[in-house]
Amino acid sequence: MNNKTQNNEAADNDTELELLASQNLRDEWLMLEDIKRGESKTPLEWFIAALAVAFGVWHILTNIFLNEPGLWQNAIHFAGFAFLASTIYSAFGKNKHKPWAIKLDLFYGLLVAASALWVAASESRIYDDTLAVTGQSWQFSPVDWLAGGILLFAALDLSRRVSGWVIPILILLSLSYIMFLGEQLPGVFRSASLPLNDIMFRSLFNDEGMFGILASISSTNITLFMIFGGFLVVSGASDFVIESSKLVAGRIRGGAAFVAVLSSALTGTISGSAIANTASTGVITIPLMKSNGFRGRFAGGVEAAASTGGQLMPPIMGAGAFVMASYTSIPYSTIVAVSVVPAILYFLSVAFIVRIEAVKYKVGDDQDLVIDKGKIISGGLTFILPLTVMIWLLMTGVTPSYAASWAIAALVLVSWATLVIGKILNRDDFKPTVMGLSRIAEAFMFGIRASILTGVLLVAIGIMNNAIVTSGIGNSFSLMIAQWSQGSMVVAIILIGLASLVLGMGLPVTAAYIILAILSAPALAGILADGVIVDQLVQGIADPGKSAMFMLVDSPHVASIATGMTRPEALELMSAIPFEVAITLRPVLVDAEQLTMYLLIAHLIVFWLSQDSNVTPPVCLAAFTAAGIAKSPPMATGFQAWKIAKGLYIVPLMFAYTPLISGSWMEIIQIGFFGLFGIYALNCLVQNYAEGPLKIWHYPLLILGIIGAFLPLNIMANIVGAALITLVVVLTHKGLLKESLTESAA
Repeated sequence: MNNKTQNNEAADNDTELELLASQNLRDEWLMLEDIKRGESKTPLEWFIAALAVAFGVWHILTNIFLNEPGLWQNAIHFAGFAFLASTIYSAFGKNKHKPWAIKLDLFYGLLVAASALWVAASESRIYDDTLAVTGQSWQFSPVDWLAGGILLFAALDLSRRVSGWVIPILILLSLSYIMFLGEQLPGVFRSASLPLNDIMFRSLFNDEGMFGILASISSTNITLFMIFGGFLVVSGASDFVIESSKLVAGRIRGGAAFVAVLSSALTGTISGSAIANTASTGVITIPLMKSNGFRGRFAGGVEAAASTGGQLMPPIMGAGAFVMASYTSIPYSTIVAVSVVPAILYFLSVAFIVRIEAVKYKVGDDQDLVIDKGKIISGGLTFILPLTVMIWLLMTGVTPSYAASWAIAALVLVSWATLVIGKILNRDDFKPTVMGLSRIAEAFMFGIRASILTGVLLVAIGIMNNAIVTSGIGNSFSLMIAQWSQGSMVVAIILIGLASLVLGMGLPVTAAYIILAILSAPALAGILADGVIVDQLVQGIADPGKSAMFMLVDSPHVASIATGMTRPEALELMSAIPFEVAITLRPVLVDAEQLTMYLLIAHLIVFWLSQDSNVTPPVCLAAFTAAGIAKSPPMATGFQAWKIAKGLYIVPLMFAYTPLISGSWMEIIQIGFFGLFGIYALNCLVQNYAEGPLKIWHYPLLILGIIGAFLPLNIMANIVGAALITLVVVLTHKGLLKESLTESAA
């Protein structure tokens, strides 16, 4: 590595630490950058770093070798992250390095951790004490009340520290709703109030509470994948991502922007976080794009849009795939498998915009990017082989946590194997990164540092989850969506999209997805299932047992159920069915496997729509992060990112109206292939440009092409649509070529 590169890396590290300081974080305590620069850590900082490493090792051991009860595992998981969050995310702002501030944060973190362990240890005793007092409510000792109160307060305070005020406000509203507010509300939102000890018990010990399902997702899967991502980054796999992206896309028009798309797609397999993805790859790709002639706001928009797609990219997919697997009871491997083609569609939709921009503004030529072949060879082994091990294990049916743990072990072994290969090859440019003890410790710290946010939030959101399940407001929300949409899938998706945008302004994407999934996914799945019932009504339901279930519906079309009816009549009949009756009808008239698939499709739609808050103004953190790197106006960069990321809205519609998820592999490939033509044509319409300027008569050709390309499984319409779009591309290319020749002659 030359001196210039070392200086640039040192500058990047200094910039990162300055950014951390401005955010009132002590994040450098979980880094070894100061040691690399010849500085020293205090004994306390060494203790916190060692604790983070030990905590990471415990996560591997508890998911493979130890056999702790779920409550204990989740309580220890939260205790560790609560201590780290209170230590790293100081409550004292500019005074964070004052001795008294550090002591108070440490004491508070230890108090919350001790409370979590006390609650886990008290479960059996609380059951015994309550059973001993027959007919009485839950019996808590004064220490139980104190520990529970500290945990509820910590959920509010720590979630505020790591993500702002929105989640604490939602937690307070949720608790108020089941405590006293629900009985004051009218209509479907009215709910009985619960006594305080019942609320405390449910919040702490229910499967839907703080140490329940959501905490298990974090302790068993998410943290291990974050640690695996840390090992990939520290081992040089991230260098491989950048260098291989340069190799693939660096010498084509707009190549620097394509590097951003490719590197963000590959980095998504590591990080699963749009903001982290933007920050890590953007410091390289955004300056490359600007030097390649792209506008700053466009460069930032491309990076933000591509990085947002990182959370859609298998196998990690942020935390979404794990939450989805838990709520739908569909294997994680299945969710990952069906998400591959949609993720490819999204990244190609971003690439299409890059191509159109490069041609339209005549930028992106003559950029010969320097490629470090040694990083490609050494980093490629540590990137590809461990990922292959993990994916192979997932396909065999093991748990994600087991697969991630052994992938980490494989990465360490591969890093040492690269050292042997380097000795054999004896090449100066081949410099593998061997995972010795210091780098392993650094990787654990990286993974644990990245997991603090989800480790805290998923436990805190458990309080809301419990309130939603206990009160039944989730069914009320689903009923509201069903009534407002009147059975229209498009309207339901628009409503959910608006809700996700509002929630995403103050919530991390994973939190927004969880809340929306609890509230709206059942309604969306119900609308999808109702389409099957409508088809049956059109044909006629001859089975007396099934047709009799419609007798409770107040509609003149009930008399025609056995003989069949027109589709408008069937839709009108379905809209008249009460929500409670519809819930009973669906399991009888729709196959259980279909219902499960519709639930998965609904969750995927919600998950994709929840990503839009990263790139949609007025609050779009990934775009704002990119704007900071590009030194472009934040809001203008946000609008560029929103335009570029329109695949976030197109692909969910394909989920709803085509068998992109539920079809055979041949059907999925057909839909995906021709869908690319439609997505490209939509981008042309938005940009008013293809391979050259669009003329007025190109528009009807593109519109007809879009309709034909998107018609599901209609091969003739698909071919005609693709041909029309291709014709416009050829015509605009010839027009631009003719214009260029005329300018040259002049």
